[in-house]
Amino acid sequence: MAKCAFCGTTILFGGTGDGHYRFCNQECHQRGYLLSVADQLPDDMMAEHVDEVHQGSCPKCGGPGPIDVHLSYTVWSALVLTTWRTRPEVCCRSCGVKAKLGATVSSGVLGWWGFPWGLVATPVQVGRNVIGMFSPPDPDHPSPQLVSMVKMNLAAHLAAADAQEQAAAAEAAAPE
Repeated sequence: MAKCAFCGTTILFGGTGDGHYRFCNQECHQRGYLLSVADQLPDDMMAEHVDEVHQGSCPKCGGPGPIDVHLSYTVWSALVLTTWRTRPEVCCRSCGVKAKLGATVSSGVLGWWGFPWGLVATPVQVGRNVIGMFSPPDPDHPSPQLVSMVKMNLAAHLAAADAQEQAAAAEAAAPE
């Protein structure tokens, strides 16, 4: 199975290809230009930014790190409609456990009500949350998901700064 080059979602059917990258939908494909910007970033710059985030304060509670990507899984069902999602959060372990606990309770209450997928997806999502609560990311090393998120965030900031510079140069060069 393919994974989206931008968000990491597993692509079951369809998707959009662009060179050696594959994207889950058009929105990720449009954001995919950041991959080429990110590929140009020096490794030492990336390592510095990743360490800064990993050892920094939690963006949710302000508590001490280590900070990493914590995934919480939810499912919601109503008769024949069932939706499930994975929500990544960059936070400390305590906030990650709270997010998983909330997702577990929400899925436990709202997930069972669809047939047949609610009955199938609910135990899967609840199990994923429980496993995640007891097997957090390694506190000594940033996860690949954190590295990827920091890389994309840094690329987005650099692309935005470059766009502002180009707009300012075009404005300065425009005849009055």
